[in-house]
Amino acid sequence: MTADPNAATQGYPVPPPAHRRPHPVRPLVYLVPALVAAAVAVGLGVYGRTHHPAGTAFNLAGFSSTSAVKSWLASTAFAFALLQLVSAFMVYGKLPGPSWAPVLHRWSGRVAFLVAVPVAVHCLYALGFQTYEPRVLWHSLLGCFFFGAFSAKMLLLRSERLPGWLLPLVGGLVFVVLTAIWLTSALWFFRTFGVTT
Repeated sequence: MTADPNAATQGYPVPPPAHRRPHPVRPLVYLVPALVAAAVAVGLGVYGRTHHPAGTAFNLAGFSSTSAVKSWLASTAFAFALLQLVSAFMVYGKLPGPSWAPVLHRWSGRVAFLVAVPVAVHCLYALGFQTYEPRVLWHSLLGCFFFGAFSAKMLLLRSERLPGWLLPLVGGLVFVVLTAIWLTSALWFFRTFGVTT
């Protein structure tokens, strides 16, 4: 009896799968998001510093001032950022959560960003990059840094083979910076002028 060389070899032990070495992360995976973040942050800062402030960019009916509009929009963005933080803990298994926690995480982040954009546009166009007191200087610096860090996070989301700690670190940084922005703007406004519309 002759053996068919093309027949499957049943009954023989299957060799263990070869262990693949993890692909090393190329430096560009880190460098490109870092350079984009720096370019966005510096670009916004330069525009805000060189642009002649227009004084106002928008106002909504029902609000007493542009500052009130910005404070409420910033507070809305911060509330959705808190929701994104909690849903991130659910996604990473640190908190119990529903099966749709990843969808909640993505959409709360999108809404937070979309609500923050008109606030940033108004700040840059109407007020510019201001330095006349420490609170305002920190607010200006953090605002530019936030959009740079956010850009880096979005680029890192598309990267493969990242260390497991990197995305939560960058996401946490974005959240901390947004919190500081809210503290130096909306919370300051509400404490100074009262919770008004």
